[in-house]
Amino acid sequence: MNTKTNDKFNAKTQMNEGVCTVFLSGELDLSVAPDFRLVMEPLVGNSEVDLIVNMKDMTYIDSTGIGILLSILKARHGMEARFAVEEVPPQIQKLFDMTGIAKFFQS
Repeated sequence: MNTKTNDKFNAKTQMNEGVCTVFLSGELDLSVAPDFRLVMEPLVGNSEVDLIVNMKDMTYIDSTGIGILLSILKARHGMEARFAVEEVPPQIQKLFDMTGIAKFFQS
């Protein structure tokens, strides 16, 4: 398991039978975007595994975080590799719905 932690954001990765799940907690915004990118960059290019982001413990996401998720989605789509976002908290799901991106993150 790979972990990246700071005071307000945490990302842990777990590999299990061809599926890499990234568990996020805290706030994903401009200030922690570099940390999130460090965790995700090596994973995005591996088309041999399904990539899932679990947001169950997220409390906030801003446009920078959404932009990173969209860039991952675009890269994975181009490789014909699975990418999904799961267990989105209601307050973040509402934002995804309002911006029209929720449909792209369904498993």
